[in-house]
Amino acid sequence: MKLENKVAIITGSTKGIGKASAMIFVAEGAKVVVVGTNKERGDATVKEILAAGGEGFFQQTDVTDEASLDALVNATMEHYGRIDILVNNAGVSGTTANMNDISSDEWNTVLSTNLTAPFMLCKKIIPVMEKQGSGAIVNVASMASTGAGRGGLAYTSAKHGLLGLTRQMSMDHGRNGVRINAVLPGPIDTEMIARVLTIPQHPVCMKIKMSPATRAGAPEEVGKAILFLASDDASFIHGASLAVDGGYTIF
Repeated sequence: MKLENKVAIITGSTKGIGKASAMIFVAEGAKVVVVGTNKERGDATVKEILAAGGEGFFQQTDVTDEASLDALVNATMEHYGRIDILVNNAGVSGTTANMNDISSDEWNTVLSTNLTAPFMLCKKIIPVMEKQGSGAIVNVASMASTGAGRGGLAYTSAKHGLLGLTRQMSMDHGRNGVRINAVLPGPIDTEMIARVLTIPQHPVCMKIKMSPATRAGAPEEVGKAILFLASDDASFIHGASLAVDGGYTIF
């Protein structure tokens, strides 16, 4: 098993890519802390984990609230005494308004969830990992991390920032045993773009058809890439950004 007895925190893991990653991690032997705002979904995910013979618990968390993040870290340490893996997956798409129309509140909502929250959680967990002498962090960025036109102003800015955060933290903490990398999902069949995928004439759907994969991805396909970066198979990979997009962004 690639993650036997590893303790993993996965934010936004009650649905989509986060939940798929949680189930993949459990199958590889990890103890998973399921993180989200919806208790019903969180409890249901833990029930699935237990039914699969895994171990984990749900911590209801608002990633934009520092006290809630403190509670998450403290609960994990109380349960398991260590944190081996952090997956910063929680995110929101937010508004697609441009500079002329976006409000400060809309900007702040997207940035606080997609960029500030990963920063704050890394700030709390990296010292734990450095004390252990090891740890792996995977930030779920986006195809919007490397170009414009793939998200609104706030989303694109936040995801560009998350990629920069990944690289700088890797430089700062890699020597202390903490590996930090990012995955860049393309169009994945989740709630975030479900409506778009039902419109064949939508530009995203049309470009999907022209991409090498000719289809949207499944959450599990991103989860397997996250597993790779979190595991010892990626022991020589630091500060990398792995596109999981079916070739969507190569043209």
